[in-house]
Amino acid sequence: MGSIPDWFWEAVETEPEEGWVEVDECDVRWQAWGPPDAPSLLLVHGMFAHAHWWDFIAPQLADRYRIAALDLTGMGDSDYRHEYDADTWADELRAVADAAGLAPDAVIVGHSFGGRIGLHAAVRHADRFGALVLVDAGVRDPADDSGGDRPPIGGRPVLYPDAETARNRFRLQPRQPCDNDFLVEYIARQSVMNIDGGWAFKFDTDLFDVVSGVSRDDAERDLAALQLPLGLVYGADSELFSGRTLEYMRRVVGRDFPAEALADARHHLFLDQPLAFAGMLPGMIDEVLGG
Repeated sequence: MGSIPDWFWEAVETEPEEGWVEVDECDVRWQAWGPPDAPSLLLVHGMFAHAHWWDFIAPQLADRYRIAALDLTGMGDSDYRHEYDADTWADELRAVADAAGLAPDAVIVGHSFGGRIGLHAAVRHADRFGALVLVDAGVRDPADDSGGDRPPIGGRPVLYPDAETARNRFRLQPRQPCDNDFLVEYIARQSVMNIDGGWAFKFDTDLFDVVSGVSRDDAERDLAALQLPLGLVYGADSELFSGRTLEYMRRVVGRDFPAEALADARHHLFLDQPLAFAGMLPGMIDEVLGG
């Protein structure tokens, strides 16, 4: 691993506010940065990820925005549920936006699965949010198989004897190379927990067996119903997002919306190009909002 840049240390050493809010009898963890009277962003992580994925992105934007990020239930340090569904996760986004003091027109920024939940929240709670920016997330043309099959995620819980062993088993899903090893290592350190008998990753391995409302068809219905302004950032080399997907989404939405490819980036684009992503996002938000 090469030297770790100063900007990374400056970002992750910026202490966020931290809080919890109850949604449907479960506690949802959130963290926030930036002044309370600034324009607001709500950052939503991908499947089996958590709010700490944004620790090195949010502080770079905190001089301009009030920013909150959450752990969706079943992931990170939020509670686990007996059942999961898109409605409840969308309600969690609204509750965190309120608890963290985000402006009533906060922009949702959702990566991957977080984009799916952000899309549903933008439809279900259109009165609470001002716009949606999808980050390598979308609704694929049903005739498009260019992205291949996604690898299976989840499965039975695995216990490791110590934290280091668990961290060393951390892998990006879907698998991809990443030149910024220090970012992957940082996320790995935030992704394990000590439980009875050993160490495990911070997600509910039963989640996929008890989830509803997140299918591709559900997402297409939400996309067709979306009234809030929409923008999209995707990895130019992403295996999960294609130009055909973008064309299909434009047809479903029924109107044009800004979309920009981040060069030299795959699905986990803000790991591949963290500075470029942080630099691109404000411009995308301004364009989405017509600024």
